[in-house]
Amino acid sequence: MTTPRPTTDLSADEARRIVLRAQGFLGTPNRKAGVRGVLRHLGAVQLDTISVLARSHELIPYARLGAVGRTTVENAYWKPTPGTPGPHAFEYWSHAACILPIEEWPHFAFRRRAYRSRPLWNHHLPEGTYDQVIKQLRGEGPLTATELGGAKKTSEWWDWSGTKVAVERALMYGEVVCVERRGWKRVYDLAERAVPEPLLHDELDDTECLRRLVRLAGQALGVGTRADIADYHRLKGDQVDAVIADSGLVPVTVDGWGKPAWADPAALETAPRGRHRTTLLSPFDSLIWDRARTERIFGFTHRLEAYVPKPKRVHGYFAMPVLAGGRLVGRVDPAREGRTLVAKQVTLDGPKAVPAVAQALREAATWVDCTNIRVERVDAPALREPLTTELARALA
Repeated sequence: MTTPRPTTDLSADEARRIVLRAQGFLGTPNRKAGVRGVLRHLGAVQLDTISVLARSHELIPYARLGAVGRTTVENAYWKPTPGTPGPHAFEYWSHAACILPIEEWPHFAFRRRAYRSRPLWNHHLPEGTYDQVIKQLRGEGPLTATELGGAKKTSEWWDWSGTKVAVERALMYGEVVCVERRGWKRVYDLAERAVPEPLLHDELDDTECLRRLVRLAGQALGVGTRADIADYHRLKGDQVDAVIADSGLVPVTVDGWGKPAWADPAALETAPRGRHRTTLLSPFDSLIWDRARTERIFGFTHRLEAYVPKPKRVHGYFAMPVLAGGRLVGRVDPAREGRTLVAKQVTLDGPKAVPAVAQALREAATWVDCTNIRVERVDAPALREPLTTELARALA
């Protein structure tokens, strides 16, 4: 029986700073570790089809490291290091479709087993198609869905071919793995060929998988409630409850949170100090992907409005929160027109946010090779001139 640990009391500000450091936004970034270091530190980088400044999986390391080249980002995820066997990452269902460090392959054995025993699926799998896909991959090597048989797009939704259904089912089962994206298309290969042998076999039982994922989620979050920790890899609350006492995380109380929380003990050893990043954040960034947690920690309510009808949008299609000084100080809904970064809509918390938003826009423009910035709308009209003045100074 596990002996209960004493509970540490944290102020809301202490918790916020612990979270920022754990997520890579407070302190000196480890540029030597680069994009792969960011991936291993976070444990999951969410993928999404939306591309405004760049796709979300590119924005995640940019937000922490600064203007690292976009080709460098892609290569870091998908290209093996010469002389090093095996991939660095794979794609699987975690918080959503995510890029995960290859070392985490064993931790998702519980999910692969659950998929294998799933009785009902949304798509019909034609008889014999699954075996045919496996045979084709074994004979021809890594292939995209198009090369395997593809998917047809209808006016309603994605009408998957039998081959696409089969390869996605094999991906969920773990017989097939995606260790590369090519032109945004998944490249499928046999797991037995792509995953390094020491990691390949589903030897961990469900309890051990969950224990490790809970511990890793706690480390990536710094401090979190039961719901925060569960959401990181989309676990169920009872799954977290079953293992959290043996996860290595320690109980804490955070002033104002109103719920029990757990923290990475290493995060409590030293007070978070150092330089804060000023940057635009993808709405799919793990710092803010949990909207309830974001409001609790930062007092900032955010909603992705890409799927909201245009007339009902408040902040814009892909409004990106602006992080500065460890706070969320505004939003920018960006677009690109040639070599101009367009701030279609800007929301600022007040005059003090102007320099930070200007700095974030300037750095983002440089990163995506834009030489101009145009501001179209500022929600507080009185702040438009100070913002454009600050941008002109930054670009001079």
